[in-house]
Amino acid sequence: MERPYLSIVIPAYNEERRLPRTLERVFAYMQAKPYTIEVVVVDDGSTDKTASVVEGMLSTHPNLRLIRNDHRGKAYTVRTGVLAARGYYVLFCDADLATPIEEWDKLASHLEAGYDIAIGSREGAGAIRYGEPWYRHLMGRVFNLIVRIVAVGHFQDTQCGFKAFRYEVAQDLFRQVRLYADDAPRVKGAAVTGFDVELLFLALKRGYRVKEVPVEWHYGTETKVHPLRDSLRNLRDALMVRWNDLRGVYDSRG
Repeated sequence: MERPYLSIVIPAYNEERRLPRTLERVFAYMQAKPYTIEVVVVDDGSTDKTASVVEGMLSTHPNLRLIRNDHRGKAYTVRTGVLAARGYYVLFCDADLATPIEEWDKLASHLEAGYDIAIGSREGAGAIRYGEPWYRHLMGRVFNLIVRIVAVGHFQDTQCGFKAFRYEVAQDLFRQVRLYADDAPRVKGAAVTGFDVELLFLALKRGYRVKEVPVEWHYGTETKVHPLRDSLRNLRDALMVRWNDLRGVYDSRG
């Protein structure tokens, strides 16, 4: 098969209701492009019909792939999809398209200009947030402040689930992450983590060029983010990144 220009990785946990609309929107977007795109859906051990929904679309969409995982959370699921991707560029996005797939064009322009990584940002001039409760925005800003102090001080928004990489860079970074790698444990329920912080920390440590790009973002009323539980998990992850670095865990390029 021809190597695709872009791989779109979509992690999915119990998304039988939202995923069909998302995939149809992505396929419509693909048809308007002059280059080939593949879509890699990674099912995070869903207990509903998420995998069956995707399987039902495989015969009519040859550029669609399905990978089934044990339920180990979003970080492990994204990692699986990115490492399986074949495109010259690799984008991961959320199953609800909180950041519309059309925003890829903004990231693509920076990758094509020579950046190694382009990340969507819900902050900065040009970023637009729709429907987000004030307390969620406040919690995000507090977490970002902690991240800037503890791990990476370069970015206004590390947690937006819309990030793109050159293929070689994606392979390098996702093979080197330590928080949610091959030994990631099975989890119960949705597990939103701070894996983005580790990715960006490693990217800067390895000297990759990263561009933060303001994007449009829509708050979903069906979000799986638990404000307190996931904030504490994200904080723990950010602290662990710094601890790993102090112990020399990230010094090897093997």
